[in-house]
Amino acid sequence: MKRNKIQSILLRLLVYLAVTLTVLALVLIVGYILIKGVPHLSLSLFSFKYTSENVSLFPAMVNTVTMTLLSLLIAVPLGIGSAIYLVEYAKKGNKFVAVVRTTAETLSGIPSIVYGLFGYLMFVSALGFGYSLLAGALTLSIMILPVIMRTTEEALIAVPDIYREGSFGLGAGKLRTVFRIVLPSAVPGIFAGIILSVGRIVGETAALIYTAGTVAQIPNSLMSSGRTMSIHMYALWKEGLNADQAYATAVVLLVIVIGLNAFSAFLAKRITRGKING
Repeated sequence: MKRNKIQSILLRLLVYLAVTLTVLALVLIVGYILIKGVPHLSLSLFSFKYTSENVSLFPAMVNTVTMTLLSLLIAVPLGIGSAIYLVEYAKKGNKFVAVVRTTAETLSGIPSIVYGLFGYLMFVSALGFGYSLLAGALTLSIMILPVIMRTTEEALIAVPDIYREGSFGLGAGKLRTVFRIVLPSAVPGIFAGIILSVGRIVGETAALIYTAGTVAQIPNSLMSSGRTMSIHMYALWKEGLNADQAYATAVVLLVIVIGLNAFSAFLAKRITRGKING
């Protein structure tokens, strides 16, 4: 009995230590970025047009938002639709389902530069899109598709079967049950996958260098090249002449990521609350 109590205390201390180290690392990283970047924020960094004098990050901000929305527009319907099929329609023990799940897990672990090379060969060269926002968005949509599909699948599996049985008992069909009962219940889990995907899109560099290019202006169309904020920060740091502005860009990028995560969490909470009240 005493031995079990000692083991329990040790495990609790290890958990507290792990949490403390994780939080400390996060605070140090964020604090370092803020200390190095905030003093160098200026209005010239948000000029509408990029020049070598102002090294404006505004075009990169626009490109980042465009790239994020376009990638999600492609990947989210495909990911959610695939997860619905795997959980709600595929028969249990289906070998095809096992293959899809294994493939998704494998794709989640592939380095981003491999996606970049694939995107270059497929979209930039073979399909003739050139260095463009569209080529970058298609590449990123392939990258985040496994994440959205797997998180949505887990969220759907977590919905109790009694919800489905109750809906069927009231005379609702399969499609109506999925879209009116199951999906709303799985919204928080689905949004978690989308948030993870947004974080990967915003922070991606390697894949976009090979597909979207590094032009530091707002593109005229989706077929034009443009750099995102992560590429902008990388370019400034690589040049070695604007390291301070690179840190300032990192601050803005950090604020955008935190804001997107907070908005997604708020939206998921509102949808869940509305479902409960309804």
